[in-house]
Amino acid sequence: MKKLTIFIVSDSVGETAELVAKAASSQFKEGLDAVSLKRFSHVEDETQLKEIVYLAKATGAVIVYTLVRSGMRKKLRQECDEHHISCIDLLGPLVDQLSEELNEVPLEEPGLVRQLDEDYFKKIDAIEFAVKYDDGRDPRGILKADIVLIGVSRTSKTPLSQYLAHQRFKVANVPLVPEVEPPEELFEIDPSKCFALIISPDKLNSIRKERLKALGLKDDANYAQFGRIEEEIEHFKNVTNRIGCRVINVTNRAVEETANVIITELRDQQSTDSF
Repeated sequence: MKKLTIFIVSDSVGETAELVAKAASSQFKEGLDAVSLKRFSHVEDETQLKEIVYLAKATGAVIVYTLVRSGMRKKLRQECDEHHISCIDLLGPLVDQLSEELNEVPLEEPGLVRQLDEDYFKKIDAIEFAVKYDDGRDPRGILKADIVLIGVSRTSKTPLSQYLAHQRFKVANVPLVPEVEPPEELFEIDPSKCFALIISPDKLNSIRKERLKALGLKDDANYAQFGRIEEEIEHFKNVTNRIGCRVINVTNRAVEETANVIITELRDQQSTDSF
């Protein structure tokens, strides 16, 4: 059985070229067994290209490459032609065609696809985290979170958690109820990552009445009574004082506005810590 070595050359990780080479090899009866792949990742200068071509000639290898910089692609082709090495450009022709069709010069920055993938999966992880640790379901999430939101019922903790998750923050939120002792984890975290949401009693009364109506219940239930609301807010103040966290009044704020306040404060903290 004939053996073939393929050199995978990339200015990033080289996963794309390797997957294509494997897909092509699988079309042959002995392909995956007969083909040996060797990956050369993060190739950034012409000296590396010359060394790779030298090795390819010595071993009789074929070169498959995904190089985003046109100058590097041209240099590799020249080296391969000079040493009679078979080489296949997987990326260049498509980039050139897209450039012509879009009438735009390509960025030629290695690793952009991987950056996009990592950013996407980071967002998905954050969204799943927010769902898992929503409404105090599991206090262990408090210690793992980037941001912890606390507040009485109907202060937009869940929608705010989801909005922040789409900004790649892992958020846990905890409702504060007088009859339930707050989880100990709240008093173990850095207070700077905890944000307490407060709302005016009048606004909260209105929101809770509408919530009861939506559930088909009478709007004069204890849940929406001013006495109950004041009791919850007093409990809220006691807990936030113990934690020493930032309190944000969300009475007349949209979720996006509250999120911006939190994000800005976190960035300011990071800037201060870097000095």
